[in-house]
Amino acid sequence: MPEIIQNVLYLTSPGLYIQRDHLTLRIERDRSLVLSLPIHHVESVCVMGDEILLSHGAMQLSLEHAVPINYLDENGRLRARVTGVPDTSVTLRRAQFRASENPDLQTRICRCIVAGKLQNARNSLLRGGRESPDPAAVDSISAACDAIARLIPLLPRAANPDAVRGLEGAGAQAYFSVFGLLLKQQQEEFAFRTRTRQPPLDRVNCLLSFLYALVRHDCISALTVAGLDPFVGFLHAERANRPSLALDLMEEFRPWLTDRLAVTLINRQQIQPQHFAIREGGSVELTADGRKVLIKAYQERKRESLTHPMLDQQVVIARSFFVQARLLARVLREDVAEYTPLIPK
Repeated sequence: MPEIIQNVLYLTSPGLYIQRDHLTLRIERDRSLVLSLPIHHVESVCVMGDEILLSHGAMQLSLEHAVPINYLDENGRLRARVTGVPDTSVTLRRAQFRASENPDLQTRICRCIVAGKLQNARNSLLRGGRESPDPAAVDSISAACDAIARLIPLLPRAANPDAVRGLEGAGAQAYFSVFGLLLKQQQEEFAFRTRTRQPPLDRVNCLLSFLYALVRHDCISALTVAGLDPFVGFLHAERANRPSLALDLMEEFRPWLTDRLAVTLINRQQIQPQHFAIREGGSVELTADGRKVLIKAYQERKRESLTHPMLDQQVVIARSFFVQARLLARVLREDVAEYTPLIPK
């Protein structure tokens, strides 16, 4: 069934039909009303999977009110995004394009992005180490934290984006080498050895990939609202259909938001083996029920607040994507010299 949390409308069930009713989205199944939602309550629409139809009127209503429609596959990967004509600053996008072709500025932004990711990864591991009852696991986690800590001071000396990417890769390798030690429950069913993508080859990787897809959607929305092009990035190389800037922005969120949420769901047994399906060839996918559990948990996490270290005030996590996108826009406008990643206290 559809879920509306934090103004994002997720449509996950096959057979839904969405049409316009004046200024309202009317969601039906088998011609019976499931939900009626005023358009001004919606920030964006996510259509996940097939056999979900939006009428022309529903699409027109969404575009009239600047509500983007995102089409995702069942694993959360972006297929298409439908938006109206963007009402954004041309000068900002010109600055973004120039920055992406300026090696010095590109390197500076990459350093800040990776510094935030590495520090958040280390903080997440330190927290996991404090919570672990296994002395051997604590030692391994501490060693990984030390390895990541040694990488951070090297970032200012990284001469180009490739050098920064090398440090990021080394940090990710140290981080994921002990990630499985953070799991205290369902260790056999959720055994984790290494990060695998496209397709994920175990339940943990499947869980992480889906959560990353949800964060990527939020980053795309935040960057678009800020007037930036989510497909022109700095750390991630540009490829067809790849939202490189959204991937850049989400790096600082991954350790403390999605990775910690994945660990919590497994340790609390809110996500279980029956929420996954193993396909021919060894790939692992979430079931429909599994996707609903994750979407609900992710949106509940986004309702929580944190103290933004730069603003020194409470910010709802759902709005922190927009705060960071605007901070990045300020760098590109040359209002500030350096991008400040979000490192929660």
